[in-house]
Amino acid sequence: MTPAWVKPLLAAALTASLVTTATGADEPYLFVLGVTQDAGYPQSGCYEPHCMPGWRDPRLRRSAASLALIDPSAGEKFLFEATPDFPAQLYDLEREAPSDRFRLGGIFLTHAHIGHYAGLMFLGHEAMGAAAVPVYAMPRMTEYLRRNGPWSQLVEYENIMLEPLRDGESVNLGRIIVTPFLVPHRDEYSETVGFRITGPAKTAVFIPDIEKWSAWDTGLATLVRSVDYALIDATFFADGELPGRDMSKVRHPFVTESMAALDELSGSERKKVWFIHMNHTNPLLDKDSEQSRLVTSRGFNIAIEGTRLDL
Repeated sequence: MTPAWVKPLLAAALTASLVTTATGADEPYLFVLGVTQDAGYPQSGCYEPHCMPGWRDPRLRRSAASLALIDPSAGEKFLFEATPDFPAQLYDLEREAPSDRFRLGGIFLTHAHIGHYAGLMFLGHEAMGAAAVPVYAMPRMTEYLRRNGPWSQLVEYENIMLEPLRDGESVNLGRIIVTPFLVPHRDEYSETVGFRITGPAKTAVFIPDIEKWSAWDTGLATLVRSVDYALIDATFFADGELPGRDMSKVRHPFVTESMAALDELSGSERKKVWFIHMNHTNPLLDKDSEQSRLVTSRGFNIAIEGTRLDL
């Protein structure tokens, strides 16, 4: 029997789609494939009460943050991030945009932390044996993949084709324009970028990882006003979320801080915001939590797998 306190989590996990703003069968759209921090939910080695439901019931598991970009008229699909959950996410993308109608046009990477590029391994010789999948990455990220195994084998075997990006320089995907922009973050192996994704009618930004907003030279409210959708870092909800750890050293913006920074926005502007990339400790993973109700009551959105955002 499923305990009563687990049922809200199960309901959230089984929700297939939250937003559909369809403007036509041929219009491009974003499709959310995952919403958690790099290590997913439940996290390896976590056997605390908040993780145990996920171990006991596979339906409650949540995957690392990833988006698909789907363009029906062009018959193409793209991924943003190659996560450790790549096999399951590729299957979800196959169900949404089957390969007999949609060619995988490439994968865009934000940076070299495990939840954002480690899934490339599934394209390799021991797995899919893919052929020349374009991988779009910034200069340091490109060199990291080219010079370090096992990623260099993907290049050598031509499982992937590296497509270098530049800060502020756009990639034209037909009716869609993708523009990377540098953001501050822990950059041990590569730069970190967000992406501006501009479609025929609407524009989104995707920033799954960033330092505190104050470390960036772009104001969050200004950014949100400039787009139709802002999918932003929600790794931790608030200070104190990691017991026994000094969270002043955890440089992600708390959701509470992001909401405070956006307090001046109108209701219609707040609806543009989608919180994504949530740690396994983040109560926003439970749609019925007090914290989730607070976020939605203030006019913001919490991304879930299956969310569709038309461009």
